[in-house]
Amino acid sequence: MEVRSEAATPLVELRNLGKAFGPHRILSDINLAVAPGEVVCIIGPSGSGKSTLLRCTNFIAPPTSGAVVFDGETYGPPTDHRWLPILGLAEQRRLTRLRAEIGMVFQHFNVFPHLTALDNVALGVWWTRGRSRAEARARAMEELARVGMAEKANHYPSRLSGGQKQRVAIARALALDPKLMLFDEATSALDPELVGEILLIMKELARGGMTMMVVTHEMNFAFEVADRIVFMDQGRIVEEGPPAAFRPASNPRARDFLRRVMVPA
Repeated sequence: MEVRSEAATPLVELRNLGKAFGPHRILSDINLAVAPGEVVCIIGPSGSGKSTLLRCTNFIAPPTSGAVVFDGETYGPPTDHRWLPILGLAEQRRLTRLRAEIGMVFQHFNVFPHLTALDNVALGVWWTRGRSRAEARARAMEELARVGMAEKANHYPSRLSGGQKQRVAIARALALDPKLMLFDEATSALDPELVGEILLIMKELARGGMTMMVVTHEMNFAFEVADRIVFMDQGRIVEEGPPAAFRPASNPRARDFLRRVMVPA
C-alpha cells in the first residue's frame, strides 16, 4: 500500500477538539490531521468517543471547544449551542457546504423509507448541488451502478436487505463527490454474511484514492486498508501510527484491546 507523505497539507485537521454534553465530557484535546488520499481507521472500546469524533468533524454534533480545519477553512464551535438551529443564514450555508464536501455513512443506514433507492441518492444532489432533477437522477444511477445496485434503483427500502440499504447509503454520499468520506461502524448493524460486500466497496474506495476516516470494529480490515490507525480511549487519542506499529501496540490499553479483539487473518 502506498504510504502518504507526512508533509502533505492536511485535507482535514482537528485542533484541540473537545465535545461535552452538559457536564459529561465525550472528547478532550483531540489533535488529528488527515492528508488527501489517506485512510485513517479509528478503533477503541465502546464509549471511547469514536463516533462523536466523526460527528464533530462534519458538525452534525458541533464541538464545544477547539476547531476543525477543512480544506483550508476553519470551523469553530457556535457561541451558544442551545441556539444552533437558528444560526445566522450565512453560517448555516457555510455548514451546509462543509457537509456536502464530507460524505458520511452511518451504522443504521438512515435511508428514507418513502423514497426509492434512486430517489434516496438523487435527493441530495438536487437539493445540495443545485442540479436539475434529471441530472440528479442520472448522477444517482452512476453511483448506484458503482455499488452494484443499479437493478434495485426503483425498489423501496422495505424490499432491500441490510447490505443493500447500506450500499444505497454509500451511493448517496458518493453522489455528492465528497472530498472526505466518514464511515461510522458501517458494518456493525449487518448480518455477518453481508459485512464482506460493504467492506469490499470500502476497500475499492481506498484503492481509488478516497480520503477516509473509518470507525470500525473490523480489525482485519483496519490493518489491511489503513494508512494509519488511531486508538481512542476515554475520549482521547492514546496511540496512533501505521498498522505495523500496532503489532504490538506500545500503549498498554491499546495492546490489551487488540489482544482481546483481533482475529487471526
